[in-house]
Amino acid sequence: MSSGVAARVRRDIMPALLASALAVALTGYVVVRAEGDDVGRCRAFADASASRLAHEAPAVGAGRVVVIGDSYSVGLGLDDPLTSWPSRLPGRVRVAGFSGSGFSAAASPCGSVSFADRAPVAVSPGADIVVVEGGLNDWDRSPGEIRTGFRALMSTLEAPGRRVLVVGPASAPARVAQVPRVDAQLRRLARDAGVAYLSMADLDLTYLADRLHLTPAGHDTFGARVADAVRSLNRPLA
Repeated sequence: MSSGVAARVRRDIMPALLASALAVALTGYVVVRAEGDDVGRCRAFADASASRLAHEAPAVGAGRVVVIGDSYSVGLGLDDPLTSWPSRLPGRVRVAGFSGSGFSAAASPCGSVSFADRAPVAVSPGADIVVVEGGLNDWDRSPGEIRTGFRALMSTLEAPGRRVLVVGPASAPARVAQVPRVDAQLRRLARDAGVAYLSMADLDLTYLADRLHLTPAGHDTFGARVADAVRSLNRPLA
């Protein structure tokens, strides 16, 4: 097998291998940590996470982009989860999302699925830009918990030449009262870490009946704003 063919084979099978590895790991976390009614829900979230990760978007523009996020990135509530907001991003996009997860370790009842926990697998094939989207699931976590998770995540993502964009929580009606606090803290943490921050708190979005998750139109608007920020980060790569 020529080196070129081998490289293409590795490129083609890597998303599937990563998805398989993530599914095994997440299932283990669910069995160990989840309790009662959460077990079935967490298993469903793990399956959806692995499925979304397996579908790497075709390259459009320069750069390898990894999205680490929550249910917004996975596309919970959409008829076609592959149309969630990361599908609007430029570059070769991989989505490592998990519904209910956040910056803090206890944001989710599903075990070790925080952004910091999942980041090593998400970026292991390489990433030029990492977009970390979340905060809505940290609405009831303390500033200390959010800070600890954020710093652990940044230590994992640090790599020469890699750019990081943190995308804060949208003002979803179901949790709008807590958004300003989380948004402000994430902005400060991103500034202190020397990474870009994109606030979504002022974005006019449409929501599903649960008043928490985005409609297809909401994903369009959300994705368009993040895409503009990613293009700004990506320009030096061209």
